[in-house]
Amino acid sequence: MKSVSYDQLNPVSFLDRSSSVYPDKEAVIYKQNRYTYSEFGDRVNQLANALSGSGVRAGDKVGFLCPNIPAMLEGHYGPMKLGAILVAINIRLSSREILYILNHSKVKVLVLDAEFAKKILDIVNQLETVTEFVQVTDDYPIDLELSSIDYERYISKESASCTNVDLDTELATIAINYTSGTTGLPKGVEYHARGAYLAAMGEALECSMNWKTRYLWTLPMFHCNGWCFTWGVTAVGGTHICLRKAEPKTIFDLISKEAITHMCGAPTILTSMYSSKESKKANIQNLNIMTAGAPPAPQVIRSIEGMGAILYHTYGLTETYGPHTICAIQDSWSNLSDSEQSKLKSRQGVPYIVAQTGLKVVDKKMREVPRDGHTVGEVVMRGNNVMSGYHENTEATQKAFKGDWFHSGDLAVWHADGYIELQDRAKDVIISGGENISSQQVEKVIMEHPSVLEVSVIGVPDEKWGEVPKAFVVTKEEKNIESQEIIQFCRERLAHFKAPKYVDFGPLPKTATGKIQKYVLREAEWKNKKKRIN
Repeated sequence: MKSVSYDQLNPVSFLDRSSSVYPDKEAVIYKQNRYTYSEFGDRVNQLANALSGSGVRAGDKVGFLCPNIPAMLEGHYGPMKLGAILVAINIRLSSREILYILNHSKVKVLVLDAEFAKKILDIVNQLETVTEFVQVTDDYPIDLELSSIDYERYISKESASCTNVDLDTELATIAINYTSGTTGLPKGVEYHARGAYLAAMGEALECSMNWKTRYLWTLPMFHCNGWCFTWGVTAVGGTHICLRKAEPKTIFDLISKEAITHMCGAPTILTSMYSSKESKKANIQNLNIMTAGAPPAPQVIRSIEGMGAILYHTYGLTETYGPHTICAIQDSWSNLSDSEQSKLKSRQGVPYIVAQTGLKVVDKKMREVPRDGHTVGEVVMRGNNVMSGYHENTEATQKAFKGDWFHSGDLAVWHADGYIELQDRAKDVIISGGENISSQQVEKVIMEHPSVLEVSVIGVPDEKWGEVPKAFVVTKEEKNIESQEIIQFCRERLAHFKAPKYVDFGPLPKTATGKIQKYVLREAEWKNKKKRIN
């Protein structure tokens, strides 16, 4: 419904505006391909018309199984023009996991990169609702075994003119993002048009973006719709630089070649950057980097800022369209030492502007915990950037929204200045001999060791104490250390019962966004146990 004083908030309008305001400005870059905003808008209209020709209507689901390539970005606009719903799928999932998502969400048309055709061939006979496959062949040849059409052929035959379908309400679902499903089947998180629009505007505000922004896609677009930067960069008329694989050499090359101003990534991406040999010659002065996905160690913050970058530390979940809080920097912090500043900056902070005051830390009875920096409670959120609910899962939605707040499952303390600081996931707390141990507290201490690059700490079975901490450590290049050195290092800085009893060295399992998969580590340690707690 439109009126003199009201129009629906819908992120598809960002592209309509930028195509009109900046028609000749570079919008999308990928290898040798460079599209202006006029061309970007035309391609999206052609995609929408092609989907319409495939029978896609308002409310239908369109799946995209692609890396950070132009087609994936176009998928964030084409379906919405028809009132259809985007289901962006993690390219690292197994065929079995992809099958569940496609059937549960009832995807009608699936656009996939040819690199992943084999994953679909493995399950094609079990798909219940997919009626057509479209293969993107930017980097890989079309897989002829899968009955499909080439993406460029699919859209090129269509008109570049398309009228947007009005939504019934701006709270209508426009995207479904599936959680990792580490504690059971993945849940489909529903994003509505209003939330996506405001989350995108929030990114632009919090990350200081404008029409000069040149954004490098180091963050997967399939993850929370790229924290809504898929829409936010377009909103300000910025330039999207697509990147198939986020590897340090390629990242640094593109930062230089394309004059990158902004990028996002989990702390593990930042770690891979500053620890790479390319970092020695790299110039990232005044590069704006937003990080989230896991609490960054103060050492990571110091290392990246030491290279000249401007770091924005945020926190959120799939259920909050990505970031919900930001560690807003205070002028008074500049008088502190680098070490003290880094510790303050590693906190998760305060609500986003668009989240307003929708953030609390509460006890089990939903009472706010004291703002003393010591009392631990659960982080709960609400506001414009909280999901509508879980797709076709009323029970899980009601549980998550208990007390009219979204329950994150994250444990934190609340400081006197209003900033929150995560202590652990509720399920990551280690209970040893009746004492609670924060795995993140132990991880922060181990990260202070000069030879440590990355670490993850979990609880493992112990006959006497029930469970005890075990550290999994990745060392810096050419650094050899023994388990006992790490254990002693922790015992000198923590209560002895908090120090890890065991230490393993080697690579850590990670998600597509670089988040360490603690559940994989747990599975190996707790297999043949009836419960994941002793």
